[in-house]
Amino acid sequence: MKYRKLGKSDIRVSEISLGCWTMGGLNWVNGVPNGWANVDENEIAEAINYAIDNGVNHFDNADVYGNGRAERMLARILGKRTNNFIIATKIGWFPGTAEHAYEPKHIRHQCEQSLINLKRDYIDLYYFHHGDFGENDKYLDDAIEVMYKLRDEGKIRLIGQSAYKHEDFIKLIPKVKPDVIQSFASALDDRFLRDGSPTRKMLDEYNISFVAFGPLAQGVLLGKYNASNPPHFEAGDHRANADRFKPENLAKLEPKIEKLKNKFGSSNQELSRAALQYLLHYKQVGAVIPGFRNLNQVKANLSGADKPINDEEFIFIKQLFEE
Repeated sequence: MKYRKLGKSDIRVSEISLGCWTMGGLNWVNGVPNGWANVDENEIAEAINYAIDNGVNHFDNADVYGNGRAERMLARILGKRTNNFIIATKIGWFPGTAEHAYEPKHIRHQCEQSLINLKRDYIDLYYFHHGDFGENDKYLDDAIEVMYKLRDEGKIRLIGQSAYKHEDFIKLIPKVKPDVIQSFASALDDRFLRDGSPTRKMLDEYNISFVAFGPLAQGVLLGKYNASNPPHFEAGDHRANADRFKPENLAKLEPKIEKLKNKFGSSNQELSRAALQYLLHYKQVGAVIPGFRNLNQVKANLSGADKPINDEEFIFIKQLFEE
């Protein structure tokens, strides 16, 4: 396993790390599905222990993943080893009884609760989970202030900003001054990493690392789904209404996935390597954090950890999904 520094810090994380969203199970936040079906803690534990044995040292969590369930599950599985690893978590999607999740006292409360859930004295990397700080950024300045206080108190080590559009990063990076930003990225959509993109310019200007979630496009890049037999997800699973799983979108992608298979191989391991190493080809990427629910998925994701792609392969993938 190879490791990369996060921003200007001395913290080094495994290039391939683990995203813990699935561990929260089925969930709703304010009536909106926010979870995953069919999660078994024994299978999760087996997968995490394999990952640790193969060099993974970074786990990405959030208070909203199962409304604390994923944090507590990670703590149970790591046990006394918890301080041996880089653990990230987030604040922002779970408002509890607050009017807005970025109310300063709510941020402090959730940070303290995450520390209890994770059985830790500090959080290595604490993210604002999204870029909505209320009408006219009502909560922005106070939220930043409390985040820096938490760092000064030693409750967090690094500050992160997650968001979903260039406009948010352009507005927030100069104000939050995060060490790390996080968003979706895959060969299907790497808008934040592309040469000349506004977010990419800020990554370089501020010496910030990018952590990529959804690097396999939730299995689409592994050819798991096809238009003739599209997947069906149960209530509480956030994928139930996602456009990427609709037959018309799967039909458009099928010929491209076939070309990917012809170039790199058709197994999960070979396709996972192509997808993850494509993103890791960008030096701005600190880590990719594929989700997982069992040992086989983690084995596939880690099988290509020490097999980077070359420039020609990178250009092939880039052009394939630009078409």
